[in-house]
Amino acid sequence: MSDNHLKDMDYGTYLGLDRILDAQRLISAADPKRKGEPAHDEMLFIIVHQAYELWFKLILFEMSRVQEIFSDIPVADRDLRPVVASMERIVETLKLLVQQLDVLETMTPLDFLEFRHVFRSASGFQSAQFRELEIRLGLRRDERMCYGGHAYDVVLPDAAKAALEAWENKPSLFQQFENWLSRTPFVDTGSYKFWDSYRAAVYQMLDEDLQNSPAEDRSKIDNTRESFDELFAAEEPEGWRFSAKALQAALFINMYRDQPVLHQPYRILHLAMDIDELLTVWRYRHALMVQRMIGMKSGSGGSTGHRYLIETAERHRVFSDLFRLSTFLIPRSARPELPEDVQKQMAFVYEGAAA
Repeated sequence: MSDNHLKDMDYGTYLGLDRILDAQRLISAADPKRKGEPAHDEMLFIIVHQAYELWFKLILFEMSRVQEIFSDIPVADRDLRPVVASMERIVETLKLLVQQLDVLETMTPLDFLEFRHVFRSASGFQSAQFRELEIRLGLRRDERMCYGGHAYDVVLPDAAKAALEAWENKPSLFQQFENWLSRTPFVDTGSYKFWDSYRAAVYQMLDEDLQNSPAEDRSKIDNTRESFDELFAAEEPEGWRFSAKALQAALFINMYRDQPVLHQPYRILHLAMDIDELLTVWRYRHALMVQRMIGMKSGSGGSTGHRYLIETAERHRVFSDLFRLSTFLIPRSARPELPEDVQKQMAFVYEGAAA
């Protein structure tokens, strides 16, 4: 592109508005019953879904930076700031996805029926970008719900299938986080072993609770102890996606998040939970909107509609392990103190110099 072209570029040219604003084709006008008159609310329907695809593109763009950084071994501490920045942007974008449903719901079910039949088998289920987002976050093929009895990609064009299969064979963000967590220093330094210290603190806390609690509360404490027994019993706890090393590191980061070196790692884990939560909220809100619009009818593209969407809200989660970790947090008053040498390693360098 020449310098002259750059100087002459105007707002519309830079944004490609001629293509974007010409991309809303109201096909309801071609319905013989409508005699060339389009359904008014089809414009809203198209624009909202086009906007979704643009936001998906931005989310995938930000994920690329995060995944590129996490592909390094080790991940440089200085690169955690752009990771946090991109994840924060993803979170705010997902909030917009949820809010857009408010705009879409200004359309009534009767208004939707005016043009629903014209897009036939077209469905949001066919969004290749959203499938890519799920895969890159860490949703595995064997964890997906079937779509009308078939695999999720059966409705996609061959090129999209091939692209998604390629993503399935690359490390997901979940796997990258797991590997990163597994390399967390300070958890096991030789002289200090977090897991041993934590286990001793847990059982001391439970023993004290048992001694100081009324008889009617002791069964609850016993149940809590059983949960901790299961966590400590196996080298690789069952029912978790993260490895034992990654789980221990995530718990360590949560418990000692006030240590300077853990500020950014804790923020990253918190943002991963935000992303998982917002996608769940979006799926759930989407399911409610579909039920509001079509009741118990089959969804577009042959899905079961509301029922399929509501089940994916619960089952298509990626970072549920981070939510479950809250079960095993203990109060700061019961938390074991870190050894002084470990605290020094986790502090800012200039703190020691100032002292």
